[in-house]
Amino acid sequence: MTDPLKNIRIVLCETQHPGNIGSAARAMKTMGLSELYLVNPRQFPDKQADWMATRAVDVLQGAKVCSDLDTALQGVGLAAACTARSREIAAPAEPARNVARQLVDVARTQPAALVFGNEVSGLSTEQVKRCQRVTMIPADASHNSLNLAAAVQVYAYECRLHAVDEPLPNKARELASHEELERFYAHLERELIEVGFLSAKVNTQVPQRLMQRVRRLFSRTALDAEEVRILRGIVRTLRQPKKRD
Repeated sequence: MTDPLKNIRIVLCETQHPGNIGSAARAMKTMGLSELYLVNPRQFPDKQADWMATRAVDVLQGAKVCSDLDTALQGVGLAAACTARSREIAAPAEPARNVARQLVDVARTQPAALVFGNEVSGLSTEQVKRCQRVTMIPADASHNSLNLAAAVQVYAYECRLHAVDEPLPNKARELASHEELERFYAHLERELIEVGFLSAKVNTQVPQRLMQRVRRLFSRTALDAEEVRILRGIVRTLRQPKKRD
């Protein structure tokens, strides 16, 4: 069985300051994590990132730089959006400890990911909806925004806590990958537009919000690959019914 800590990706989106990338790498290494993904960082590689990493330069050297979040989440079975802001459409935010346990369980057999936004505005709504879980650190309500590297440290610690101290679970069910889920959502949206349930107008807000709720609904079920294939088959058959004998 895979060491779950080696199978958990830390995904930093559009990081503004290279020093925060280095500090995040250091936070990861202290807890046994090494998979760092960077989505459109402003400056990387950078000497300040190396300096702030402090004995974790190898994590920086192994970092994967991606042009978009979908690329960073390829092959991931469970992705959690880390945000201090509540989202009207997104799934309710779960405490860091609860989500860390779920990620570790998935990461025993397939990749999982924690996704962090940039230092200024955090994650966009579009980025959040690409994740199956929304999570936050239960900080004091009067000042609940942590430094990026500090947030990474908290989540990395929680993941290590569950990976090291908890007994191994029974054989885990392998969840559908990020790509399989996105293909299903795209398929479902096309068919809903085709039958007139959704509007094809690009700037119409109601269909966009409805699809976000659909994502939220299916995210709660933790679909595996076979279930996604069944759902796509159902959608396809409803549009093109098979002839009865």
